[in-house]
Amino acid sequence: MQNNDHIRPKGMRLRARLLHWLGLHFGLQVKVYHGYGHTEQMVIYGHVLKLGPKPPRRYRKSVVHNAIALLRLFIVKPVAGALVEMEWEGKKYSGHTDTDGFFAFKWTDDPPLRTGWHDVRVTVHSAEGVAKNKAVGAVYVPHQTQYGFISDIDDTFLVSHSAHMGRRLKVLFTQNARSRKPFEGVVRHYQMLALGNTTPDAPNPFFYVSSSEWNLYDYILEFTGVNGLPRGVFLLNVLKEFGQIFKTGQNNHHTKFTRIVRILEAYPSQRFVLLGDSSQQDPYIYESLVRHFPGRIQAVYIRDVFEQSRAKVQEVLIKIEQAGVPYCFFKHSDEAILHSRKIGLISDKEMAVGTGSPVLQQ
Repeated sequence: MQNNDHIRPKGMRLRARLLHWLGLHFGLQVKVYHGYGHTEQMVIYGHVLKLGPKPPRRYRKSVVHNAIALLRLFIVKPVAGALVEMEWEGKKYSGHTDTDGFFAFKWTDDPPLRTGWHDVRVTVHSAEGVAKNKAVGAVYVPHQTQYGFISDIDDTFLVSHSAHMGRRLKVLFTQNARSRKPFEGVVRHYQMLALGNTTPDAPNPFFYVSSSEWNLYDYILEFTGVNGLPRGVFLLNVLKEFGQIFKTGQNNHHTKFTRIVRILEAYPSQRFVLLGDSSQQDPYIYESLVRHFPGRIQAVYIRDVFEQSRAKVQEVLIKIEQAGVPYCFFKHSDEAILHSRKIGLISDKEMAVGTGSPVLQQ
C-alpha cells in the first residue's frame, strides 16, 4: 500500500502518528454489545464513535503500557444522530444514535425463538447514507432452565477495591484485563451455578450488571473470557469521556436497579439469584428488588469486602431473609459454594466438576 504521508499537511501527519501511537482509531466506527432475547422482544445495544480505541494488539506487564491502555478506553468521541442499520434473519432495521452515540434496537421475532447465541450485523452510515463501518454483535436467547443469575462485577468476582478510590485507580492503571485477578474460588462457583440443575448444552443464563461504564466493555469481556467465567450479557453504565475517568464506576448506582428490573420483566417466569458485594449499593438494591418482585428472587449472595459497612449490610440482609429469601454473606467463595449446595442451586454432580469447561467460556 502506498504511503501518502508526504502529501498530507504536517499537522495531519503528526495527529495520525499520535493516534497510531495511542492505539486510537479516527473515523466512524460502531461497537455492538451482547444483547438478549425473550418471547416478546429482542434487544441489542451499541455505540457509534468518531474517535475511539483500537482493540489491544498485546498485553504487557509494563505499568506505563497498562496506564496508557486504560486512558485510551476513555478517549472517545460519540456521534449523535448517526444512521445505524441492523440485519437479523434477512430483515433490516434502522435507527439513529442519541446524544451520547448510544443506540438500542428492540424488535420482535417469530416464536419459537432459537435458543443460544446468534450473530447480529450492524452498519453505521455516513450522512449521505453510505455504509462506513460494520460490526458483529451477539444476541442471547436463554434456554428454559430453573434459574437465572444476575451478578455485579467489581468486587463481586473481579478484585477492584471499589470502596477505596485510590486503590481502585491503582489497580485500574497498573493492571490489564489479563493480569487482573478474580477472587479465589469464584470461577468455580459461577461455573457450577451455570450448570446447576441443567446440562452443559443448556446452561443457566448469566447477566452481568455493573456501574462500570461501557468504555470498559471489551476489557471486562476479555477478563471473563480469559478466566473462564460463564458467557453472559453485560448491562453497563453510560459512556464516559476522558475528563470523567476518575469518576469511573462511582455514579448512577440507581440506574442499576432499573437495568435489573428490565431483566426480571423480560423473563417473568424465571426465578433469579442475585450476586453482589458490600462495597457500594448492592445489598440495598437487592433488598428493594426482593420487595418489588415477591417470589422472583431465589437467593442473594453478598461478598463481604468492606468492614465499615458490615453491620448495616447485615441489617439489610436480615430484611431479605424475613421476606423469605435466603442469603449468604461471605468472605470466601467456598462459603458461597456450600450455601448454594445447601439450598439446591448446585448438586453433588456439580460439586465434582472442575473449572475450565469450554462450554461456559467466552
